[in-house]
Amino acid sequence: MLLPSLLGLPQAAQAEDAPLILDPSVVTGSRSASRSFDLPYSVDSISREQISDGQLGINASEALSRVPGLVVQNRQNYAQDLQISSRGFGARSAFGVRGIKLIADGIPASTPDGQGQAATFNLDTAERIEVLRGPAATLYGSNAGGVIQMFSRNGEGAPRIGAETLFGSDGLNKNHLSAEGAVQGAGFVLDASRMDTDGYRDHSSARRDQTFAKLNVEPDDDSKLALIYSSLEQNGTQDPLGQTWPGYKADPRSVSSNALTYNTRKSIDHQQLGMNYERYMGDATLQVNAYTGRRSVIQYLSIPKGVPSNERGGGVVQFDRKFYGGGVRWMQPIDSAPGELMIIAGLDFDQSEDSRHGYQNYSGNTLGVKGELRRNEIDTARSLDPYIQANWAIDRWTLQAGLRHSTMEMDVDDQFLSNGDASGNKTYQKNTPSMSVMYAFTPDLHGYVSAGKGFETPTQAEMAYAPGAIEGFNFGLKPSESTQYEVGLKAQVNNSTRLNAAVFQITTEDELVVAQSNGGRTSYQNAGRTLRRGFELGIESQLSEQWSANLAYTRLQATYDSDFSNNSKTIDKGNYLPGVPQTLLFAELNWKPRDWLSTAVEGMYRSKIYVEDTNQERAAPGYSVFNWRARFEQKVEHWTFHQTLRLDNLLDRQYVGSVIVGDSNGRYYEAAPGRSWYAGAGAQYQF
Repeated sequence: MLLPSLLGLPQAAQAEDAPLILDPSVVTGSRSASRSFDLPYSVDSISREQISDGQLGINASEALSRVPGLVVQNRQNYAQDLQISSRGFGARSAFGVRGIKLIADGIPASTPDGQGQAATFNLDTAERIEVLRGPAATLYGSNAGGVIQMFSRNGEGAPRIGAETLFGSDGLNKNHLSAEGAVQGAGFVLDASRMDTDGYRDHSSARRDQTFAKLNVEPDDDSKLALIYSSLEQNGTQDPLGQTWPGYKADPRSVSSNALTYNTRKSIDHQQLGMNYERYMGDATLQVNAYTGRRSVIQYLSIPKGVPSNERGGGVVQFDRKFYGGGVRWMQPIDSAPGELMIIAGLDFDQSEDSRHGYQNYSGNTLGVKGELRRNEIDTARSLDPYIQANWAIDRWTLQAGLRHSTMEMDVDDQFLSNGDASGNKTYQKNTPSMSVMYAFTPDLHGYVSAGKGFETPTQAEMAYAPGAIEGFNFGLKPSESTQYEVGLKAQVNNSTRLNAAVFQITTEDELVVAQSNGGRTSYQNAGRTLRRGFELGIESQLSEQWSANLAYTRLQATYDSDFSNNSKTIDKGNYLPGVPQTLLFAELNWKPRDWLSTAVEGMYRSKIYVEDTNQERAAPGYSVFNWRARFEQKVEHWTFHQTLRLDNLLDRQYVGSVIVGDSNGRYYEAAPGRSWYAGAGAQYQF
């Protein structure tokens, strides 16, 4: 039987709500609230407690590591963000997240060309995170090798205010203020935080300021409205770059001399405003969302003075982005059909426009400063995607099928011109179908098959340079196209254990790979075929009234399925895709002996990772690490106090936490911290 305090529910609700922790409702994939156990594809939900209990609330890797199929590498580099891949999609990203659709409260955190930043997720306000993998993800458009969707909580209950502080290793300090609740039917959530760190490695300090505001109201009995504002600001975030293997072995905290010589760093100012509206019209539901925002970035690279790419593109990247878009969705149940049939039709529009400049990263003999202008252009990416989907449950069968017409247009208006006109445009479009069928062998054992087609368009960064000395965008790049299959089982045992297992195969044509990387200028090409075959297993279990356990296991063979030539090298069929480990394991044992105390031990294993296509350079070795956490809570009248203790890497293992795939300087490796400690405390007052 599930412990009520584990769920955060009163004792009276225990019997009725006990299955919820093992069988949450999700909307990702089906687009309407459904039990995840009844959905014919791999989808997981991470609860608010799992996101916050004993965690730091800084990086999405804290929560996402418990999901099978995901590789989440905390680079210890706030200038480059997390590396996240799903079944191999996105593993090659040099910065940020690509190939995975990121969404927060219905607002895309990915641009139309597929580049996203997980740092925009505000974990302090998260109600849950849903992760969709496999063929059903292709219904979210181009560059959707998977979908990670975060939902913030609504303001509910009596108003309350809170404050907390956190300290830890390497100068970490996070201070956080919040207010939430409901007044006269209007819910509100207000949140602000500042995080400072000196960083584990040299030259890796960062300051991050985040703010969040949400207002949710019900204008009438048939409608809901939410307004959401969020911002992220990082000024002068230091970039330690990667390290060579000898450099890493000599001193894991060390950095390349170029990082210091050119003072590599990055500043970000990101703000967005969104609206979600839902109206019930008889049995049907209309959903509308709209958003707008801006993002300003300036980044100082380490391209040496005198290198041709510094003269043509510059060693300082600066852009000001305006982005906006929206979607409309109609959900219509068909009462005349047998069983339960829901038809969903929708249209999504997204656009981002970058005013992009490049400057030399020197002025005279002064290095690491903004110098002469070398690039000036307007880059616009837009998508307009209609889709239709059917969800049908009849007797023991569940069918979900859909079709999306995905379009991504990239337009470049070159305004520099002194080195020729690099203007141009390219449009990618494709129909991406998906179909999934589930059969209920018993109420507690479901099996399913799923198939779909998807495609990944090149990002603006991947198109930015043509191979060789040719100036201009690489409009010759083709999208990579994938065919995906998945077979899975979902089982519930004695209402206390949930098991999800899936095997999958993904074949991809025209995989995007690095063609050349010289002097900080990287160009891409289309390779041949790739083949990914894997197995995923997820288990959640309430072992007893006080003990619970979680396990996530992934086995993935990701290889090139044909020979191809890359920068005068032949990449053989059978070589492993870089950035993709073959084995991942996450395990957690949680003990909650009292309502006011919970503690857990986490263990993670990752096998070795190849760093480039030939598989000849030193692979980042596999590792195992263990973490411990504890949370204490006290309630005194209107006050609630809590304390957090956390020790990461208990055995003080030295290991490579992440890699930079295909780095031309051989600086592939990014060290993870040794044993680290964190301690925090907070208080909340309820009116």
